[in-house]
Amino acid sequence: MSAATSQIRGLMVLLGILITVLAIRLAMNSKTIPEFKAGETSASDHLADRIDPNTASEAELAAIPELGEKRAQAIVDFRQRFQSRHPDRIVFIRVADLEQISGIGAATAETMGPYLVFPASNTSRP
Repeated sequence: MSAATSQIRGLMVLLGILITVLAIRLAMNSKTIPEFKAGETSASDHLADRIDPNTASEAELAAIPELGEKRAQAIVDFRQRFQSRHPDRIVFIRVADLEQISGIGAATAETMGPYLVFPASNTSRP
């Protein structure tokens, strides 16, 4: 038996051990995306009705599809800052008003539109 043959055999053993270790790690740490099951509902299905962004909580806003917790918190923060400076005015009177918030553009506002309701007020902000 030559040195080259024993080296190849040694490499094959090491490769076999490495593959075995990786297979065990994969089996123990398998992470998969859960399958959608009929009858399951998304968070947006928990919205009883359309919500008013002037009064909705962060959790209610986060239930709107594609909005998420970060943008919901940004809406609540913006609303609180606006109300502290202008306590007698309505913050959001139309969907386009949400575009003032960082991270919410026209497309996101349009997506949110069907889930929102605004006060029946004909007053506009200057």
